Amino acid sequence: MTIMANYILTLSCADRAGIVHAVSGFLFEQGSNIEEAQQFSDLKTNRFFMRIRFSCERVPHDDLDTLLMAFASENKMQMTLHAANQPMRTVLMVSKEGHCLNDLLFRWKSGLLNLDVRAIISNHREFYQLAAGYNVPFHHIAVTKDNKAAAEAKAFEVIQAEGAELVVLARYMQILSDDLCGKLAGRAINIHHSFLPSFKGAKPYQQAHERGVKLIGATAHYVTAHLDEGPIIEQDVTRVDHSRTVEDLTSLGRDTESQVLARAVKWHSEHRVLMNGTRTVVFR
Repeated sequence: MTIMANYILTLSCADRAGIVHAVSGFLFEQGSNIEEAQQFSDLKTNRFFMRIRFSCERVPHDDLDTLLMAFASENKMQMTLHAANQPMRTVLMVSKEGHCLNDLLFRWKSGLLNLDVRAIISNHREFYQLAAGYNVPFHHIAVTKDNKAAAEAKAFEVIQAEGAELVVLARYMQILSDDLCGKLAGRAINIHHSFLPSFKGAKPYQQAHERGVKLIGATAHYVTAHLDEGPIIEQDVTRVDHSRTVEDLTSLGRDTESQVLARAVKWHSEHRVLMNGTRTVVFR
């Protein structure tokens, strides 16, 4: 009995006429059926981006991957093939604020995120019971100014041992070194409030309240060596007014952070985010 396999193909290349025809024709030759296709041409960079979901029963995965890589090389494309229903192996990192961690774990267990959460890493012990409740291994790795390099090395060992395809900084309040950022390039997502660069440091919502802000926002982005400046995946805002307290702003901000991070993680895990230099293309 032949089993129908479902795949997601993502690609980018220099824009030119005939790309869609060439790719769809190649997939047709392999006995594939395209179920969903999205594309985007960036006129400024002259780059073409595409995401295709398709099914194929004729060609085994490894053979299909080999054929696609040969096709990509011949056509000067960057192309990646993914099993559509394969959960993405993920490691979550957190410090003392658990709203994003709790939200991601709940969505994962509820079947709303196609993840395989392999471990939680924290520089504090606050959430070991939460991790136990979801049956996720919890790694407490304390970080001080004297052991930062060793702590990062230990965290990366966990990430590697779990085969993590995605690392989520779910309010992990430590600045990653350039070296670790490089190792995690394209597979680490961070979340922060959107006050930056206006209200840096401690108590940003207190600072925002004192300045009478009218918007509370959050930004999810890929981690790079440039602090909080990586390619943006998702953002959102909530309007506030003069009647709101600092506590109100903090609560609304945490809700917004949780929702924005969850959307970014979902889109990444579904291979909907493609890199376009310092920007992203997101096929929702």
